Amino acid sequence: MINMLKIEHIGIAVKNLEVGNALFAKLLGAPHYKVETVASEQVNTSFFQVGDSKIELLEATHPNSAIAKFIDKKGEGIHHIAFEVADIHAEMRRLESEGFTLLNAVPKRGADHKWVCFLHPKGTNSVLVELCQTII
Repeated sequence: MINMLKIEHIGIAVKNLEVGNALFAKLLGAPHYKVETVASEQVNTSFFQVGDSKIELLEATHPNSAIAKFIDKKGEGIHHIAFEVADIHAEMRRLESEGFTLLNAVPKRGADHKWVCFLHPKGTNSVLVELCQTII
């Protein structure tokens, strides 16, 4: 059984969303299709469609947000990779039983109409992994 359906998006931390949008529009040859604020995560996001996957740019809205801390520590760049799953609860149970550490006990609302859960990067070769399921 295939648990991960596809790479849903790659999240990229940026200092300035407007600058990032201009850069990626030039790079990809198409503008972003959506800008969204996720208040609970203290970020503004924008999305670019790339084939069946997306690029998500993330800009901190508060200096104590996870994105601001990431940029302070590592600079702008790839923040996470997100995989689309059919059943986020089942996938969370499966991954936890495989020994992965979940950063969320239950899925939470994320950007782009998704339920999300993150895996601790200590168990994934220092890669922050996000699980996504479309909210129906």
